[in-house]
Amino acid sequence: MSTKSKPKYSRVAQLKTTADLRKYLADNQVDLDFDDELVDAAESPFAQGISLQSGRYIGNRFCILPMEGWDGTEDGRPTEFTKRRWENFAISGAKLLWGCEAVAVRHEGRANPNQLCMNEANFQDFVDLFNLVMNKHAEKFGNTDDLMVGLQLTHSGRFCKPHSHKKFESKILYHHPLLDKKFGIGEDYPLMTDEDIDALVGDFVKAAVMAQKAGYHFVDLKHCHGYLGHEFLSSFNREGKYGGSFENRTRFLRNIVEGIKREAPGLEMGIRLSAFDFVPFKKGEDGQGEPDYLSAESYGYAFGGAGNGTTIDLDEPKAFLALAQSLGIQLICITAGSPYYNPHLTRPAIFPPSDGYQPPEEPLLGVARHLAVTQELKEAFPDMVIVGSGYSYLQDWLPNFGQYVLRHNMADFVGLGRMVLSYPTMPADILSNQPLQRKLICRTFSDCTTAPRNGLISGCFPLDPYYKSMDIANQLKQLKGEK
Repeated sequence: MSTKSKPKYSRVAQLKTTADLRKYLADNQVDLDFDDELVDAAESPFAQGISLQSGRYIGNRFCILPMEGWDGTEDGRPTEFTKRRWENFAISGAKLLWGCEAVAVRHEGRANPNQLCMNEANFQDFVDLFNLVMNKHAEKFGNTDDLMVGLQLTHSGRFCKPHSHKKFESKILYHHPLLDKKFGIGEDYPLMTDEDIDALVGDFVKAAVMAQKAGYHFVDLKHCHGYLGHEFLSSFNREGKYGGSFENRTRFLRNIVEGIKREAPGLEMGIRLSAFDFVPFKKGEDGQGEPDYLSAESYGYAFGGAGNGTTIDLDEPKAFLALAQSLGIQLICITAGSPYYNPHLTRPAIFPPSDGYQPPEEPLLGVARHLAVTQELKEAFPDMVIVGSGYSYLQDWLPNFGQYVLRHNMADFVGLGRMVLSYPTMPADILSNQPLQRKLICRTFSDCTTAPRNGLISGCFPLDPYYKSMDIANQLKQLKGEK
């Protein structure tokens, strides 16, 4: 048995005063700063608009981040659950809706059997979703002149599960000794061929064309969280035109962008990027996460990694942003790692999902890492519009940290993901100087991840009365061993 003592981290909700928070940050050597007081709404940096080089104007500095949906139909259409979530995004007060949701460009690339899928048969559903967002936003805020709505296009790569919540039907670019073992991929499992990839480029372009026709203002070409776009960036050992050199590993992106410019001229593009990655983590004997090393000295599978699995090198991510800028892409959303194999990087939390592990570090260190990387990339590319993430764990103090970030030009937008599942109108409340509704603040219980990991729909079961009253909430409690 391990003799390592399990660390105890204070819950953010227990840090009641700025003095409490500053002391806790100092005691835990967390390099984070924040504003003690919030600026009046009229002068708040949250309320400042921003103009893109294309001329489009975005009315404030809140962004709703895209999340993977688990409640569509088997043929990839939205359900009432989906529509309710999008309506909440529309009335949130945020003026940048980054993709709203991960949308597969082909059926076999879906991350679960209920993920949305863009195709000709489903086209009108996406028109209706866009109109729903625009109409609900206009009803609440008067107009949509300063609202920007995107659609995140994706293929889930090695995490494809198009037919079953339990069975992976992976599409991989290279063999990864740790991830292959973790997800049951054999040594003789076939790789995607260059011809497969060429055809997939065409599917991305077709989906982008339909997104533009449906009214969306931009598409996100997803390159994060271990999904296929992200896996291209770490395909150091792949042979052929899509692997090896940086030029080859970014060919997928360049070909998609070329096709979109040709077939959907004028459509804006963005990229959600895992700017760094670590080695996969596993649950240790004490339940705490620990690196699942092949070798503590060498790990050659991390884009944005320094080669040892647990440190960062931003040289290639900066080269990637330079490439995006040269392609005319201004919108970049920064995230990290993968929720499938190192979730503490992506979603700092004190309560892990059912298939996760106890945090291997004070979660605020994870937030600090997110903010520091985003700041370094923003400083290197001042003309790019950079959306930050990792804010939800800040909880009651999110406005104070977010305001500090914006005042110091560490990012252009504060991005909110799981926070808006429990508290969809947080941006509107902050923008109007309303006190936060503490009973709605996400406490990172991770039920929104645990539920879909067990084949259930995703939502905030602890805090959203809509989900809390469902029979599914009781099923979830039983899965977690709660009474």
